[in-house]
Amino acid sequence: MPDRTVFLKLWGVSLLWGGNYVASAYMLRDFSPIFLSFARLVVMSIFLISVVAINKSIRRPKKREWGLLLMAGITGTLINQLFYFTGLQESTAGNAALIIALAPIATTLLSRVFLKEVITKQKLVGAIVALIGVVCIVLYGGKQLGISHGDVYLLVAMLGMSVSLLFIRKLTAVMTSYEVTIYSTVIGTILMSPAVGIEALNGGMHASHRVFTWVLLVCVAVIGQGLAGFWWNQGIAVAGPSMSAMFMNIPPFIAIIVSHFVLGDPIMLAQLGGGVLILAGVAITNLKLRLPRRVKAGLDFKDA
Repeated sequence: MPDRTVFLKLWGVSLLWGGNYVASAYMLRDFSPIFLSFARLVVMSIFLISVVAINKSIRRPKKREWGLLLMAGITGTLINQLFYFTGLQESTAGNAALIIALAPIATTLLSRVFLKEVITKQKLVGAIVALIGVVCIVLYGGKQLGISHGDVYLLVAMLGMSVSLLFIRKLTAVMTSYEVTIYSTVIGTILMSPAVGIEALNGGMHASHRVFTWVLLVCVAVIGQGLAGFWWNQGIAVAGPSMSAMFMNIPPFIAIIVSHFVLGDPIMLAQLGGGVLILAGVAITNLKLRLPRRVKAGLDFKDA
């Protein structure tokens, strides 16, 4: 039985990640989306590099690993973060959380296309159920009836994350998740620099003049992303991926409830219905069916 503190940390991760969506939407009132994304990544990179400096426990990647890390940084950090914040500005924290929750399903489908992995009927049913949920949210769960640009950008952000998971899967076969997280985050942060420059040249960059918002940014980057990421990896290592994955069903609904009270976003029936379908689809996809054991004649029948 895993230690109780591990489950408390997994609950903490769920609450922090659910709150991150709301905090990000709140900060977008004072920051331009690309600058906010870049600033948060810079703070998180500094935090991760500080951890490395203290522990002195990271190895230099090999040539092939650098290529995979570059792709993970481009898709999982650069594309994901750019489109996430741009989309969140035109959508809601609840929609963002629910659309990002589709990532495991998208990764399964992408694995079939690029890695030629077999998709079972169970996973196919889960994918269809989850996709119906996304359609409900995109069409009926936004600020207006119909497809919003924000939700489309969030879908691109989710796909960026899903593609990055394919590279991360290959990387974690030869590197620790700790090393992959640090390298890919720092690479993605560096690649984000030109985007911030373009935003500034176009006159669209602006930052908050309030100390509270900057403190919130640092807290979200260090605690909500950095520390929560370490807790998540510890949870997977101790409790196992299946048990840990159950906690991923919580953040979307945390985001919907908190955004209602903090940001005044309405709780829409389409959001709740679509969210249930997405999470049901993810659950169906990851469900491990238990086959009945065969009892051999003449053996112990104590469990019969």
